[in-house]
Amino acid sequence: MDISVVIPVYGCRAALPALHERLTKALSECVETYEIILVEDCCPQHSWESIREICAQDPHVKGIHFSRNFGQATAVTAGVDQSCGDWVVVMDCDLQDRPEAIPALYKKALEGYDVVFARRIARKDSALTLALSRAYYRVYSYLADTKVDPSIGNFSIVSRSVIDNYCKMREHGRAYEVFIRWIGFRQTAIDLETEERFSGKSSYNLRKKLRFAATLITSFSNKPLHLMIRFGALVSCLSFIYIVVLVIQKLLGYDYQMGWPSMIASVYLMSGIILSAIGMVGIYIGNIFEETKNRPLYVIAETLNCQKKETL
Repeated sequence: MDISVVIPVYGCRAALPALHERLTKALSECVETYEIILVEDCCPQHSWESIREICAQDPHVKGIHFSRNFGQATAVTAGVDQSCGDWVVVMDCDLQDRPEAIPALYKKALEGYDVVFARRIARKDSALTLALSRAYYRVYSYLADTKVDPSIGNFSIVSRSVIDNYCKMREHGRAYEVFIRWIGFRQTAIDLETEERFSGKSSYNLRKKLRFAATLITSFSNKPLHLMIRFGALVSCLSFIYIVVLVIQKLLGYDYQMGWPSMIASVYLMSGIILSAIGMVGIYIGNIFEETKNRPLYVIAETLNCQKKETL
């Protein structure tokens, strides 16, 4: 198998026929053998019915149907686990990632790269979405001590050696692009234009984005704990200096009165800091709890055109 294309499917049933047609044309022009793996993440639009029709018409297409919604990153993992290609392409189902760009990614990979990302130029997203994306990646880059390009997403082509190492990483806090970057090997990116979403809208609202950001940051970095320690030390030092100043003023005979408002404000300030620190530690403990349960990343209800393949 030359190329496997892995696509998580959620909320874009109307795009699937056009996606299949354009993928088939693009792949048949650049390789001899290929497969398309559609992972249906319990889509509310019942996309599995469309996937069933496509799989019946085209043996190149494999279908995977989850027992419930496990999330986009997990859907990518399930598709990658079932892939057989020497190269694996991961892309979205809404046709913002152009199937016609796959030959360009493949050509660049054959120059000697193990990973080629698509750097999205002229993104067709709202100004708010772009601003939040840039802000998130700045914060993540700082907390994870790495430099992340916000214009790069999951759309990429990756060699089998990289994919085999990716499949060994079974933690529940997942992000495909971040994992691939961590693995290393020879990586590069090429500029590609994106298109408008074929239909519907993104299922990632602000609440989901913030929750995903918190999960990703606490899964890949312990820097927030170090920052909290530094902040606590700073508050303690300032408090100690203030106490010393009060003692000196008392010894010098200055007349002053301490009011209850300032005392209550100080109590609430320190209580908020303590609760925040405890909450942050609790998040990390919660992550440990999730991992130690050792549950499978996903549960498959049904597959089409798939051969059973052992996962690591």
